[in-house]
Amino acid sequence: MFDKKPTESGLVLWRDSSMTLQDGVKLKARIWSPQRGGPWPALLMRQPYGRTIASTITYAHPSWWASHGYLVVVQDVRGQGESMGDFIGFKQEASDTTQTQSWVRDLKECNGRLGTYGFSYQGLTQLTAVTGAQPPDCMAPAMTGFNERDHWSCEGGAHWWHLNLAWGIQLAALQAKRKGQESHWHELYQSLNDGSYLLKGKSILEKYDPKGITLKWLNQCPHNDHEWVLHKPLTTWLRQPLLLIGGWWDPHLLGILDMYQESCRCGGSPELHIGPATHLEWWEEVQEIHLRFFNKHLKDKVGSSSGTRKKKYLWNITKKEWKVYNEEAKEEALGISWSLFSTGLACINSSDGKLIPEDTGEGIVQIVHDPWRPVPSTGGHLSPNPGPTDRSNIDNRADVATFTSSPFQKLQQLKGRPSLEIIASSDQESFDLAVGLSVVNKNGNNVKQLSTGVLRIIGKCSTELQLRKVLLQPLLADIRPGEQLRISIAGSAWPAIGINPGDTRFEPGPPGPQCNVTTIQLLLSESKLLFTPLISAQEIH
Repeated sequence: MFDKKPTESGLVLWRDSSMTLQDGVKLKARIWSPQRGGPWPALLMRQPYGRTIASTITYAHPSWWASHGYLVVVQDVRGQGESMGDFIGFKQEASDTTQTQSWVRDLKECNGRLGTYGFSYQGLTQLTAVTGAQPPDCMAPAMTGFNERDHWSCEGGAHWWHLNLAWGIQLAALQAKRKGQESHWHELYQSLNDGSYLLKGKSILEKYDPKGITLKWLNQCPHNDHEWVLHKPLTTWLRQPLLLIGGWWDPHLLGILDMYQESCRCGGSPELHIGPATHLEWWEEVQEIHLRFFNKHLKDKVGSSSGTRKKKYLWNITKKEWKVYNEEAKEEALGISWSLFSTGLACINSSDGKLIPEDTGEGIVQIVHDPWRPVPSTGGHLSPNPGPTDRSNIDNRADVATFTSSPFQKLQQLKGRPSLEIIASSDQESFDLAVGLSVVNKNGNNVKQLSTGVLRIIGKCSTELQLRKVLLQPLLADIRPGEQLRISIAGSAWPAIGINPGDTRFEPGPPGPQCNVTTIQLLLSESKLLFTPLISAQEIH
């Protein structure tokens, strides 16, 4: 039964409708359709932010998709928007997704063909289903992942701080609005608006959303595999045509890369696009990419991926153009490596720290991390201002060690996932290594950050000189003649990552009196900057 009569909007009609799940919970959806004709193939999005917004922060409005001959269904997931039930995060979605897809296929306006789309939470809802469920005819998950630790909440053994808190407070505010708790909503919104969530966010979540998914993540140990959920899409679903959208500055990029790899392993032929995008700011052609994909698999007579070639469309960050790679061509790691050299003044003199190709590192550098004035995160994939950025001001700080190569004599392409191997210890029982990889322009007055990464070391081994490995965000970039490559190392990346107090009695979080000044010693003799292939051979279990 329809909740409203069809409403005309230009050449598109819309209405609200409900479905009842097997447990009696009703889920509300908004449906857009062309004004004439039909039945049509359906596009489904399931999201927790309210069906009327329809992820228009990144996608064209549903009426645009409907104007191209699709029945578009955007549903409030259980416990969100106007849907009944309690919202408990990803674990509720397998059964609800399966039942919803069956309901959409049975709508009188649907011709039986179904595609799904959406990013982030809406990306994962496409891939969760009960065993034996009929898969959609095609799926377009963007900026999402399977692993609640590695793809959603942690990096290098440290919790994402800004991102976990900001998303958790948004979800809590949605619940406050749903329950009519206006004062709660205003306090939650204010904490984001004035930035106080960075200092008080965890206590705010404990007060207003104690069972929320992000607070649960923040209370779990990043080093304990058994505490974390790994969602496992059905093999039959991963073999379906997949359009995977990622961004070089999106925190879920590793999830998209793992999804691509897992689909290939299952016998699928996914299409991958990694572009100049943060989580919320995409490149303009994304809508047309989706439309071509849906037209091919939902409107052509042959809707399967049989006989197609796996392809990767990758945006070159510095060259600012697309490169197409066929998966059949073996992907090689970057053959060259760099070592670090310093006389001990890499934190003080920008010309002292050197990045030397194919050589042995040498020297010792001391970095003093002061939690009163932590080194800030900027740009990249985890900070509050993600994306490309000039980090010159950060590199000029005396608590940041920089190592810069000589000007390149010929063009060098950097492709894959960078990692820095370095021997390090501290005078405290825990410390962080926050690493940035950048290109310095010919004039030396711009330091364009290409990639960032972090590693958290905890326990007795912190005070011992041991080889550490910091993994950075994947990239594709060209270093042109006259430009220089730079590695920057600091003891914090606030507020992307909570401050490491250096004392295991206290949890990482905002700066506070419990946080110790930490001296980090870098022994450069075995240091290496390396690159591994973009699509690794590591299996997803």
